[in-house]
Amino acid sequence: MDDCLFCKIIKGDIPSNKIYEDEDTYAFFDIHPQTRVHALVVSKHHIPDLGYNAELSDHELAACLRACAAVATQLGLAQGGYRVVNNCGKDACQTVQHLHFHILGGQQMAERMA
Repeated sequence: MDDCLFCKIIKGDIPSNKIYEDEDTYAFFDIHPQTRVHALVVSKHHIPDLGYNAELSDHELAACLRACAAVATQLGLAQGGYRVVNNCGKDACQTVQHLHFHILGGQQMAERMA
């Protein structure tokens, strides 16, 4: 999509602090971190959210989850633990309508999310 923020980041039109990239995903640090370590894993195939997953191949969808684990490991989060969050739609506070996963860690988190 021409007007999508994450599509522009993936294409290099908007700079990002890249962490990881493969054929299907692109990962970078969130510019408004919610934890000490906050990265985003973005599908290179533009779909609005996980509800549109049928538009991705099984390979592309699995690549997103594999990238989440790879990013967490690369950032040193795997040993202590991390959280993977995916927001779907306005009521879930999804701000960019492009499938992405938040990798959160680097600190002790509450058991329950508010």
